Amino acid sequence: MGVIRVGRSFACGAGWIARVLAAFALVAALAGASASAAAGATPTGEQLRASLDELIAAPDGPPGISVLIQRGGDLQYLRRGQADLGTGAPPNRLQHYRIASMSKAFNGAVALALVSRGRLELDDTIGELIPGVLPLAEDATLAQVLRHTASLPDFIHDPEFLADIAADPGQYLTPLEIVEYVADTEPRFDPGFRYEYSDTDNVIVGLMAEAATGETYDQLLERLVYSRIGLEHTSLPITLAMPAPYLHGYDVGLGEPPVDQTELLNPALAWASGGIVSNAVEVGRFFRAYVGGELFNAETRRAQDRFISGLSSPPGPGRNRASLGLFRYKTRCGIVFGHTGSYPGYRLFAASTRNGNGSVVFTVNAQIIGPPGLGSPEVADLIRFAQEDAVCHLLR
Repeated sequence: MGVIRVGRSFACGAGWIARVLAAFALVAALAGASASAAAGATPTGEQLRASLDELIAAPDGPPGISVLIQRGGDLQYLRRGQADLGTGAPPNRLQHYRIASMSKAFNGAVALALVSRGRLELDDTIGELIPGVLPLAEDATLAQVLRHTASLPDFIHDPEFLADIAADPGQYLTPLEIVEYVADTEPRFDPGFRYEYSDTDNVIVGLMAEAATGETYDQLLERLVYSRIGLEHTSLPITLAMPAPYLHGYDVGLGEPPVDQTELLNPALAWASGGIVSNAVEVGRFFRAYVGGELFNAETRRAQDRFISGLSSPPGPGRNRASLGLFRYKTRCGIVFGHTGSYPGYRLFAASTRNGNGSVVFTVNAQIIGPPGLGSPEVADLIRFAQEDAVCHLLR
């Protein structure tokens, strides 16, 4: 998912629900935040290491950080802090974790693979493929939904949805039950008019893909993504259980001890929008394949090359622009393509070079986004600075 946090108290009072609502909302203040380090800074491994040292030592900083950088066959893994505060074990690149909204890129890969095979068209509409699911948005096209310009109301803003997950964060809801929360909500603007990030978008794309093929979304992920590029430790679970080994995710409150949130929120509540579990090695492999054009044909790849103004959620390093299931990050050192993610216990970023030869996977095991209730704004800025330093080290 995008910006999402479930608070420390699991009581169902109005105050708790209000905090959850604020956490689920996309935080506009982040949109103007700058992530550029000094223009004269040297993009060296030493600079990245210094940024990680500063981040892990910061008050109210995350328990652990890791950066996996790959250039061709050369792999470098930097880590700080702890993956598990109970054992003191450090992060490991094979530990599973919830990849949050980076799942949206997998969703894009499925849809674009079907487009390249003629099973879907970018101008297919919601009404044509899944009539009645969103009756007020049936004219929105697959391309608009993938690019977050369809004006689909976001279920993570819906008060009834928030109250229900406040009562039972571990419950299972089907994708259709999730979308039902906003089925009668009027779109804010006409499809294609402007960019507005919505988690509903990728749930709808998954349902459109299922309708076009008669296969489940799990089956499509396996056939079109996992088996194509050898992802053996990536899955879309519907329960709270995490596969071993896993990276623990924590809630880091201001001036408070971290609280383990790893198995708090059922990933089924994010489904195609943010429910995937993977590890750093396979996330990097996926983005190299996705950006490098291994999963669909050249014509479809050209359609993905149309980027518009739009921030990922949370924002990634540098200047962000959006396309079909993918974001472009223009940093002081060059351009990479990828996605960010935020989920209770995690803040994430992964990207690839245009040719798919190099990748960076930046993992923080705390959902530190910045606004009130979402961790320290200063630490949130340090994370984004360090992400840019990691890109610079990749592109050195």
